[in-house]
Amino acid sequence: MDWQQAATSALANPKRALRRSRRVRAGITRALTTPDPAQRLVTSPVFVLSSVRSGSTLLRVLLNSHSQVCAPHELHLKHVTAGVADRQHAVLAMKQLGLDDEELTHLLWDRIMDRELRRTGKRVFVDKTPGNGAMWERLSTAWPQARFVFLLRHPATITQSLVKARPDLPQDRHERQVLAYAEQVEAARAALPGHVVRYEDLCADPERVTRDLCRFLGVRWEAGMLEYGSHKHGRFATGLGDWSDNIRSGRVQPPRPLPPIDEVPPRLRELTKVWGYA
Repeated sequence: MDWQQAATSALANPKRALRRSRRVRAGITRALTTPDPAQRLVTSPVFVLSSVRSGSTLLRVLLNSHSQVCAPHELHLKHVTAGVADRQHAVLAMKQLGLDDEELTHLLWDRIMDRELRRTGKRVFVDKTPGNGAMWERLSTAWPQARFVFLLRHPATITQSLVKARPDLPQDRHERQVLAYAEQVEAARAALPGHVVRYEDLCADPERVTRDLCRFLGVRWEAGMLEYGSHKHGRFATGLGDWSDNIRSGRVQPPRPLPPIDEVPPRLRELTKVWGYA
């Protein structure tokens, strides 16, 4: 079974997905009971899990406009690594400290997050990189007190956004990509506690959605969050998040009308139902 079939199978068989999530949860529990998880500088970071083109940049600039929430551009931590050179003495030295390459990498990620909190003077750190869904098990093990936000968007409109961004690629490929991301998000939702945000709700009623999200994060809601264009959020560019005119406008745009289920591509209909859009 290839990865596209695996994604479709997991969504079409929620009982099987639930059994898998229980096995994963048991593995996480065993990992967390092993001796000596390293002390973290940032004990409770927030990770947004979503597909690409789900509105994660809008969510992050709204959060980053809060006086106590640091939500930088996508960090792509999965590809930021630390380790020791292939020298016997260095490997032995780190081993004596209880550090392998994976834990050295976790210390690096932790230091990056702490650096950003210190630089901004804020206290809640949020990373919204869509690739986080592929390593949610690692994140939840390395940060036992991490918090997770599950950002959902109608699968057909995600696909439409992908087609608009990359019209040179066939729609079939975009649909398979949506399913692959969805499998990761659904596995995490089944195994971890967290807070669900729907992109359409965020656009239609940003005050209500951000109030609920602030309660989850343990911070007081601030009206200035909705005026994200009045705050600095760094560069909008390919690889760092959305760079479209909508996000550059500084205003929350109304959501697109949702398509009826019979207009949703057949491959995406089961996911549309699982995510409550049917």
